[in-house]
Amino acid sequence: MDTAVFENHESEIRGYCRNYPTVFASASGARQVDEQGRSYIDFFAGAGVLNFGHNHPAMKKALIEFLEADGVAHSLDTYTTTKRDFVERFHEVVLAPRGMDHRLQFMGPTGSNAVEAAMKLARAATGRREIVAFSHGFHGMTLGSLAATANDAFRRWAGVPLENILRLPFETAPGGDTALAEYAAALKDPSSGLLPPAAFLVEVVQAEGGVNVASPDWLHQVQDLAREHGALFVIDDIQAGIGRTGSYFSFDGMGLDPDIITLAKGLGGFGTPIAMNLNKPEVDRHWSPGAHTGTFRGQGLSFVAGKVALDFFTDDAFLEGVLEKGEQMRTRLQAIADAHPDRGWVVRGRGMMQALDTGDGALNARLQRECFDRGLLFGPCGSGGRVIKLIPPLIIEPDDLAEGLDILEAAIAAALEEA
Repeated sequence: MDTAVFENHESEIRGYCRNYPTVFASASGARQVDEQGRSYIDFFAGAGVLNFGHNHPAMKKALIEFLEADGVAHSLDTYTTTKRDFVERFHEVVLAPRGMDHRLQFMGPTGSNAVEAAMKLARAATGRREIVAFSHGFHGMTLGSLAATANDAFRRWAGVPLENILRLPFETAPGGDTALAEYAAALKDPSSGLLPPAAFLVEVVQAEGGVNVASPDWLHQVQDLAREHGALFVIDDIQAGIGRTGSYFSFDGMGLDPDIITLAKGLGGFGTPIAMNLNKPEVDRHWSPGAHTGTFRGQGLSFVAGKVALDFFTDDAFLEGVLEKGEQMRTRLQAIADAHPDRGWVVRGRGMMQALDTGDGALNARLQRECFDRGLLFGPCGSGGRVIKLIPPLIIEPDDLAEGLDILEAAIAAALEEA
């Protein structure tokens, strides 16, 4: 294994590679293979990008055909046939069945950029500056989205004040059961010193924050509070969306009506970068042409693969399979937690984003190493890395899923022995 070129020339900023000390050479489905030929089951899936696995055959075929036909790979925001095909298919598969008329806004190809655009638009639409975000939320690493991100380890790297955010406890955090009511009462008090915000920015499932799951009732409280005070209701569905919870959006079936939805990660299907916001027309009209520009606003490769990815959401069996595999993951994690009753471990999640909160970041760091040594990739999350988060590709084969869970259980036993 030769990593010298990376260690000698790449920035100290590199992170994931320190936890996966090998050089990957190929990947297919839910597995990656390093240059020594060792295969690893991928329960990390590019931090949620690879919902449809590595090198999905139908997407790969479409991409090869696109390249061989000299398709337009980069177009800024000019019209192309591939963009038209994607927009039409997205409307047909996702928006029309839900009665949604949101406009599709493409921006720079990261989730952070999607959140930046949503925050800008909310401020433009309301004429207000402050945005309500929630404890344990993760919304990106650029300054605007970083202001909304709660993790202090990330925030300290900003080097400047991160302002114009009011932080409330998430539903499952300490104080989360009363915070909304107290904030609502304060907004009604003319002597509270509080002004109505531009928007409420929330994740239905806080992925990086520890797989904290909001209830439909609490989310409706957030939405109702936004409506009452003329603020926008913005759902960040960047990691929990695109099928991860067993439906296209993480909020499907809850009766919610967000003004803006931020999407990225799995949107492009193949792993190529793309981000897109869905804006209600009455909100979107507050943009002027070029008000949020970007060199890579939706590129051809992602439109091609992303259009193929949408076919999954016309297949009821696929979504049923996501729920079934998610239940298999949850059942197995619960059995592991039940086997260690004195530790107080908690299982939570939705669909194929399942987690085991051990409350012990040091243990999980050892566990990540033990899993890697046994051929399984995963990434801890939550405060201090206290949560084991499992987000395998949605298309993972049953045998790979079962083997990965076996490895995890064995690695937990080894990590506990090492403690």
